[in-house]
Formats: sequence, structure tokens, C-alpha cells
Amino acid sequence: MPELPEVEGVVRSLAPVARGREIRNVKVSETVVNSKAAGKEAIVKGLSVDKFSEELAGYTIEAVTRRSKYIYFHLIKNDTCRLLVSHLGMTGAWFVVNAITEIREQKFRNHIHAIFELEDGGLLVYSDIRRFGELRLLTCEQDHLPLTLMAPEPFDADAEEFFIEKTNQDKYTKKPIKEVIMDGQIISGCGNIYATEALFRMRIHPKRATGRISRERKQQLFREIVTVLDESIQAGGSSISDYRNINGEAGSMQDRLQMYGRKVCPICGSNTASIQIANRTSTYCKKCQH
Repeated sequence: MPELPEVEGVVRSLAPVARGREIRNVKVSETVVNSKAAGKEAIVKGLSVDKFSEELAGYTIEAVTRRSKYIYFHLIKNDTCRLLVSHLGMTGAWFVVNAITEIREQKFRNHIHAIFELEDGGLLVYSDIRRFGELRLLTCEQDHLPLTLMAPEPFDADAEEFFIEKTNQDKYTKKPIKEVIMDGQIISGCGNIYATEALFRMRIHPKRATGRISRERKQQLFREIVTVLDESIQAGGSSISDYRNINGEAGSMQDRLQMYGRKVCPICGSNTASIQIANRTSTYCKKCQH
């Protein structure tokens, strides 16, 4: 699942080519239409497909920004503002092209679920192989409660103290530290990949109870998480599975990961181990992480 660095990479490549362009029409795939007809909320959330397409027509994309793992399209029409929120799920991808044939990989062309036809003839395309992503049209962020509960951005000045205060709360002290730092209400945007890396760098066992970690070590861990996230942003993210930026390009952070997905510890040379924490596979070194 794309985490903060991967979403940031999409936003950085998407914003310059989407900004200022008007949406003329939106076409949604038959797969989504049929899913909605069956009472399921596939990709298009909170509105019918017809209403979603109708509402978006005529809006201009004023800006594209990131909040945690979400992409925000800030829209304006006359004096009316709307917010189109996109979550990539596990395999979501955005493309800006003049024709569908310009999308390089067949697997993305085969799973296009929304085509935003732009007034200038271009196409803003959302593809999602496994259909776990979402598109949600809102008046503002407050219209969708989960967005208002997100922790500060990890790069914000108040994020570290927010993290310390949250982890000191009784409901978190007995939880494994890995589970806690993957919680978007405690740190925004840190998922399995970067939690694994930060804990390895700090030599902390992923199952260690949060309350058994000192304030100083928590501060160091938070700063390590920020460092790892920033390194990945600079590397274009980790292309572990189907992550691509809007040009269809992969990131390179996966080549720098020391623990995630590794069979052997790069420090001591012993075989790594895996356990399940919060329904995610956590890889760690039994000798180096305590």
C-alpha cells in the first residue's frame, strides 16, 4: 500500500500538469457502476456514479496537495469550492495523458475506473488494479470524519510532541510499538514499510510495548521515522508492488531498505523473522532488535 512518500511523489508530479485545467466530463468504469448497483461502494464513495460525474463537471483544478496518505484535488467553479479526495488503496495510480494508449503498462490500462475528460482535450485517469482505492467528493475536509482525526504531518513542528503525548495515553501503552506508529491518528502517513525500517534502525523489537520505551527513545524513534520518510521522498518512494508516479515511473527506495522484505539481517547476518502485528507482516532481526 502506498505510504506518505509514494503519495507525495504522485502529488509532486501530478500538481504541475493538473493545476489550472477544467474538468469537462467524468466517465466511470462499468465495473464501478455494476458494483454500486449491487450496493457496494467501489472506488466512488458517498455519491452515485451519475451524481459524482454531474457534480464534477465544470470545476477547475486549483491545486493538488497531500494530507497523510490522501491526495487532495482542490476544485473551484465560480465562487464554489469542492474537495476531491483520493486514496490509492493498494494499487491505485493516476495518469495525465492525451490518450489512454500513452499509459505504458497494460495492467494499468486494463483497470481504468475513472477518466476525467479535461476541457483542453487531455485526460486525467485513475487506474486501480485491486479496487481498494477511493474517490470522494466533499464540500470540505470536515465532511468526512476520518480526515479530521489524522495526526499532524510528521514534518510539522508540533508533530513530535503530539506523538509523545499520544503514546503516553493509557490506551496505547500496552500496544506493540509497531502497531502504534502505523496508526494514522498518532503519526500521519507511516505504514508497514517505513515503520519496519525505523524500528530496525533504532534496534527496537516491533512487538515491544509502547509503555516500555522511554521518552528519549520515543523522540529518537520519531525523528528516525521522519528521516526514513524524507529519504524515501527523495528516492521517489518504494515500488514494492504496483506503485508508479503519473509518468509510470517506479521509485528506488526499495533498493535501500535494510529490513522490510529482507531474508538476512544486514548487520549480524542472521536470518530475519516475521510476525503478524495489526494484521501486517512485520519483519525484524531477533538478535539486533530488542
